[in-house]
Amino acid sequence: MDTLTIRQKLHDIIDAADDEKVEEIFIKLIDDTNQPYEWWKDEEFVAELEQISADMDSGKDKGTPWEKVKVDLLKRLKKSEA
Repeated sequence: MDTLTIRQKLHDIIDAADDEKVEEIFIKLIDDTNQPYEWWKDEEFVAELEQISADMDSGKDKGTPWEKVKVDLLKRLKKSEA
């Protein structure tokens, strides 16, 4: 089901719902969006981190030295303050 169809179905449900149900839906949506992201439970994200770590350990990815990162960040900070 595409996003447009889902949006329309949600609108239809909300339009037909009584006040109590609309409030319940709202509270549920707000509760879900206010939950902290528990990255360690996200299998895809953890797999990506493990791949990055393995690439760093093997030398496939050399990474970026901290001094270069720091210099670049300081340049961006000065630029944004100007």
